[in-house]
Amino acid sequence: MLKPILGTVLASVFLLGSTNFYQEKIADDKEWPEYLGGPDRNHYSSLTQINPENVKNLKVAWTYAMPDSGQTQVNPIIVDGILYGVTSTVQAFALDAFTGKQIWMFGDKSKNGSNTSRGLTYWSDGEDKRILHAMGSFLYALDAKTGKPITSFGDNGKIDLHTGLPEIAAKKYMVSNTPGTIYEDLIIMPLRLSEESDAAPGDLRAFNVRTGKLVWTFHTIPYPGEFGYETFPPDAYKNTYTGAANNWAGTAIDRARGILYVPTGSAGYDFYGGKRKGANLFANCLIALDAKTGKRIWHFQTMHHDMWDRDLPAPPNLITITKDGQRIDAVAQVSKQGYVFIFDRVTGKPVYPIREVTAPQAALPGEHPWPTQPVPTKPASFARQAYTLTENDISPYAPDRDSLKIKFKSYQKALFAPPTKEGTIILPGFDGGAEWGGAAADPDDGILYVNSNEMAWILTMKDTPKESELSNLSPGEKVYTTYCTTCHGPQRKGNAKSGYPSLIDIGSRRDRAFVNQLVTSGKGMMPGFPMLTADEKQALLAFLFGDEKVEAVSEVPATNKTILPYQSTGYNKFLDKNGLPAIAPPWGTLNAIDLNTGKYLWKIPFGETESLKAKGRPATGSENYGGPVVTASGLLFIAATKDGKFRVYDKKNGKLLWETMLPAAGFATPATYEVNGKQFVVIACGGTKLGTKKGNQYVAFALP
Repeated sequence: MLKPILGTVLASVFLLGSTNFYQEKIADDKEWPEYLGGPDRNHYSSLTQINPENVKNLKVAWTYAMPDSGQTQVNPIIVDGILYGVTSTVQAFALDAFTGKQIWMFGDKSKNGSNTSRGLTYWSDGEDKRILHAMGSFLYALDAKTGKPITSFGDNGKIDLHTGLPEIAAKKYMVSNTPGTIYEDLIIMPLRLSEESDAAPGDLRAFNVRTGKLVWTFHTIPYPGEFGYETFPPDAYKNTYTGAANNWAGTAIDRARGILYVPTGSAGYDFYGGKRKGANLFANCLIALDAKTGKRIWHFQTMHHDMWDRDLPAPPNLITITKDGQRIDAVAQVSKQGYVFIFDRVTGKPVYPIREVTAPQAALPGEHPWPTQPVPTKPASFARQAYTLTENDISPYAPDRDSLKIKFKSYQKALFAPPTKEGTIILPGFDGGAEWGGAAADPDDGILYVNSNEMAWILTMKDTPKESELSNLSPGEKVYTTYCTTCHGPQRKGNAKSGYPSLIDIGSRRDRAFVNQLVTSGKGMMPGFPMLTADEKQALLAFLFGDEKVEAVSEVPATNKTILPYQSTGYNKFLDKNGLPAIAPPWGTLNAIDLNTGKYLWKIPFGETESLKAKGRPATGSENYGGPVVTASGLLFIAATKDGKFRVYDKKNGKLLWETMLPAAGFATPATYEVNGKQFVVIACGGTKLGTKKGNQYVAFALP
């Protein structure tokens, strides 16, 4: 059964799709009309006004202060001289793209800060112009001119993204971080779900842009009679103990051929798959679907039976390469593992061979690792792999280097080593390698540009508390232990160095209403828990705020999810005592890969560590979130780094041409466009992530 799991091909050729106003509109190279620049998701612009000779003259052209502050991952879109963006509390807005002056805003910051948005979707038939905006579990259709809901869409302007899912998923956590993809009158929506055993199913669905009605569904955990059904246990589709396998990162589309390219994530629970024995299609796959019908054309699974949270983290790039003198329309998918998987866009045939490498089988009792895993022969990984590390790779800057070496020896490091109670080094880490920022490419020259994290994490498993152990806890502590300890720890101390805050004395920092909303809806990396009963939520808040009255052992069950025998001890970075990475630099890189040959053109450290720079140390690279933009004039624009700088490189050789300090770190992908004869580059600066200061600005740069 391995062959169909690795990829099934329908060698069919699609006719050109019907042309409408929307497809004609995206051809305007002065605009940035879609997420990441266009349907190919190449972060590419043909603008040339800003070039390697004059880029040093860039100045701030305008700034826009949001009414809130915090992490902002938005790649704004620009259509008809209007910039459409989202605030840190997920309010949609429109600005004059030349001046930065606000035209309208939609949303309520007190209610809708439940997820971190990466942007909006624009659709038009020439007369009707709409913005599609996700807030929480709802998708809104707004008038692009006024920002007001279009009442003929769904229920008075919105639809519930649970629509079309089985009844069991009706109250499960669901938001959409990433803009949907347009095909004719359809919008296909990405979804972020829980990563536990209680996750909703990750079914991919297309809705009518005009009416909001559901048009088609693709089951990522197959139903009886569907292709791939035998790769899960027979009842997996019922969503009682596993779910997800969702597309959260967004999709790319070849509109001429009518093919949608869908990268998916792992099935829940992320780190233990004892109840989901099998290869688990269509989790961890790149899937080519007929955009009109949702029918599968071909697929390739990049990780079988995932136990490491190896979601495909970004939309693929649709490019044309030249291999052995032959032009190939290709699709290239970057991964958290640091691999680039490249396929013929129509047939799904790998452009370079992909080997099935034997994987270790010693695992936790009840776990069933897949015997092999795919590794591309070209290009080489753009990030280091845990199995290549030795003691010499412990950071020379770590003051506790000797003790780190002792820890290092105790961890599992083999390629595809299963999770264990002893601890396994995950490198590239849970956040890549590549992350949601994705890769940039000139669609015709075959060069891919990708920024990469090189942060090692430690995955350690433990026995899940038994019901007899939970029975001695107070009602609120029982709920906390079941849902919250993985990230915030049994003592509520959190893990600030890895990005998980302490909940001790939370009442001195946040009011009850805020925490109540957070528990329900989630925020940033934290999922929401809408499945909690009113009694469970009340008990949890009382426990967190220290005013829980306990007179007898509660019967509050805290069992709305299937309890698995093992759980992770949390998301823990491998750090030295100063909070810096425990492995040697580089801790972040920027890479240019020639996909025509599979060889690297250049690789450089990306970002700086200020504490080491002050001591005269060379550039170390840093953790980074957000992607690059490349232009026909030969430039690569990128923010993304923890050090808070916005940089421009020569895309031919990686030479730094210009940099400036942003008002807050720009953990987002920039956009570039031209209005009134002037080219702008704009970046959202929300900071907050990685312990950086909060910000609230969009900053646009231009030549004087």
